[in-house]
Amino acid sequence: HADAGIDRLTVNGGLRIDWHSHTGTELVPQLGVAFHPTRNDDLKVIAGKGFRNPTIRELYMFRSANPTLHPEKMMNYEVSYSHRLSSHGSIGANLFLIKGKNLISTIMQGGRPLNVNTGSFTNHGLELQADYRFNTHWSANGNFSYLHMEKPIVGAPQGKFYLGCQYRHRQFNVIAGLQHISGLYINDAKTDENFTLLNVTASYRILPHLTLWAKGENLLAVRYETYSGFPMPKATIMAGVKIDFGNER
Repeated sequence: HADAGIDRLTVNGGLRIDWHSHTGTELVPQLGVAFHPTRNDDLKVIAGKGFRNPTIRELYMFRSANPTLHPEKMMNYEVSYSHRLSSHGSIGANLFLIKGKNLISTIMQGGRPLNVNTGSFTNHGLELQADYRFNTHWSANGNFSYLHMEKPIVGAPQGKFYLGCQYRHRQFNVIAGLQHISGLYINDAKTDENFTLLNVTASYRILPHLTLWAKGENLLAVRYETYSGFPMPKATIMAGVKIDFGNER
């Protein structure tokens, strides 16, 4: 049989015990099951708990401090499938469900910022990814994710798409990536951002230990913010020299 010797089923689990003088004891379990029907296919199911105590800054520092904050808690359930395309690449898909409560956010209350617990929420979504090597010089990869949020979360985009490619020839290497972000909430007023970024990195190894490199970020010169009031730079170009003191290749 072509698949003789495959470990078809793998089970792993863990338990963390967290004790905090402010919030007490919390059990944080995780369980995962992986099934390998063939050498090129993997099916995984994961369930785990997420837990975060409020930080000292959130509890006691600056104007937004709130010493009555509760810990953030959530349960994450995920099913994923991946398939290897021989030696040329792979494809995969993930479905996930997140149920949580007490997410900590900063809101305006009484004319000043205040850290508060925002109650319970249920989010779900999917992720798709693929990579492929066309030949010894060209390869490409991409991914797409969609997040449905019952309550919008600042800094979490609803949609994210990325397409990248790489060209490699002897000492020369170029990596280009195009990323589109949609429905990124940048403040509690539910103001969302949509933008597309183009980044390119090139390098050339002129000696075994010496490489010249150049990087361009946001080459489309897009105006955007990831958090309200903090505009990101437009087109940025950097260059430099990398010296490697390791062993010769």
